[in-house]
Amino acid sequence: MPASFDLVMFDLDGTLIATAPEICDAVNDTLRRFEMPEVTQVNDWIGQGTHELLIQALAYVGGVAVADVRASSTLAAIAAEFDVHYQTRCGTRSQLYPRVPETLTALRGQGIKLAVVTNKEARYTRTVLDAHQLMPLLDWVISGDSLPTKKPHPGGILACLEKFGVANDRALFVGDSSIDVATARNAGVQVWALPYGYNMGQDIAASLPDRVISDCSALL
Repeated sequence: MPASFDLVMFDLDGTLIATAPEICDAVNDTLRRFEMPEVTQVNDWIGQGTHELLIQALAYVGGVAVADVRASSTLAAIAAEFDVHYQTRCGTRSQLYPRVPETLTALRGQGIKLAVVTNKEARYTRTVLDAHQLMPLLDWVISGDSLPTKKPHPGGILACLEKFGVANDRALFVGDSSIDVATARNAGVQVWALPYGYNMGQDIAASLPDRVISDCSALL
């Protein structure tokens, strides 16, 4: 590994941590508050950030277009309610994927810089990472609202390359979705993909990552 990469960047939801159950709980907490039907899963909406996920859920249960939800005068109040519930739910039913902390610890021991680049908003990102004790293993975290752009724009990856002084061919991005593959391609770095995450119900191999790996320990 040290001969190949100096920087490894990770997506968060569906890559390091399985977060869908508690996100679904927070969505349903919110829907109940506004006397709306509940949803059974949110997996297919994960990837663009939690605010966008909430919009998708509201469009689904309301049987309306996403554009109508975005234009709704009630969206701000619903989003504020969701914020309260998701902060409460963070860390309650999410789980680390196999071999994540051991792999991050081993990579750090080899002197490799580690970062997370996620579309999840920073206030949730930090809470989830803290809940699973991953923050001490990371050198930097870029969330969906850390920069003016978010994935698949390459800004987050490019910021990491600049911060750590690493060339594109010495960096790797690890994710679980077509968004992650596109982001890495846009930034000109290699991308390895995990098959168990949230890729909107699609086979990640169809996105043509450089490798599909069974779990994070393949990095070692």
